[in-house]
Amino acid sequence: MSAAAVLELPAKLRARCISQPDRAAPEPGALCQRSPDSSSRPQRPAERSMDVRLGAGRLLRVPGLLCLLHAMARIGAEQEVENLSGLSTSPEKDIFVVRDNGTTCLMAEFAAKLMVPYDVSASNYVDLITEDADIPLSRGAEVRGNCGTTESELQISWLGKVYTLKLHFIKEGHNTSKRQEAVWKMNKIQFVYDSSERTYFKDAVNPGKHTANSHHLSALVTPAGKSYECQAQQTISLITSDHQRTVTLVLSEVRIQPFDISADFVFSEEHKCPVDEREQLEETLPLILGLILGLMIVITVCIYHIHHKLTASQVQIPRDRSQYKHMG
Repeated sequence: MSAAAVLELPAKLRARCISQPDRAAPEPGALCQRSPDSSSRPQRPAERSMDVRLGAGRLLRVPGLLCLLHAMARIGAEQEVENLSGLSTSPEKDIFVVRDNGTTCLMAEFAAKLMVPYDVSASNYVDLITEDADIPLSRGAEVRGNCGTTESELQISWLGKVYTLKLHFIKEGHNTSKRQEAVWKMNKIQFVYDSSERTYFKDAVNPGKHTANSHHLSALVTPAGKSYECQAQQTISLITSDHQRTVTLVLSEVRIQPFDISADFVFSEEHKCPVDEREQLEETLPLILGLILGLMIVITVCIYHIHHKLTASQVQIPRDRSQYKHMG
């Protein structure tokens, strides 16, 4: 074989390896097929070295390509989350939106704060006293979320993920006196915090990370296809994992819909909480009573006026009999 043919041989082998159709990872010893005409002669050391290098490169390329495709699929399936708190007219209220395939699938608008008890040293540096840290939900919070047919979740983190609040929602059937109706509710809340953070925890004793969870929660129960609305303040208790502390979540100005949003960035018909309905009734009841009282007064005046006209047109009979002679 000429020197030119020896130099040309690796290029041919490389072209054959690349042009082969994709298949499963080759078995050891069969990293790259050789052409039929080359099997009739002994393989040179340089060719064997090239076979090993090309085969190893193929083995590395296949899993690398699979990992790349898997990562791209995950990125494509990821749901968009937007923090629209800057659009809120209230400085304490936050707005969060989760979108799936360009469509809004979860919307939440509320003001929230958490009251977390923690220990500090007393003035004698021996005893411990308990204080409460009031932790508001930050405007620039980092948001994550996911939507499903029967389950949705909203995760909010702030101050460099020192604080993380997770709200979990489910949709299920609910038995009523007439039939079974679909409802959704908030069934889990988790709050993760670090008492070594000094913005809200002042001189905490034994600081560290803690987790507080709800227990047997069934809150914000709402008919499917509607949004939950409640302007009144609501409190939900969370128990720390060591069962020693009770963290209080305070929600107000709430408007949430985790399922069945029909229009982009628009809540469906609202379902008011009982407190709001009662307050609305208390506000309108005096007005209704005032209208009824005013109507009764008008009716009474009208009846008196009609009666006065009817009696005025009749002949008055004098009570003194001496005046009868002047009549007629």
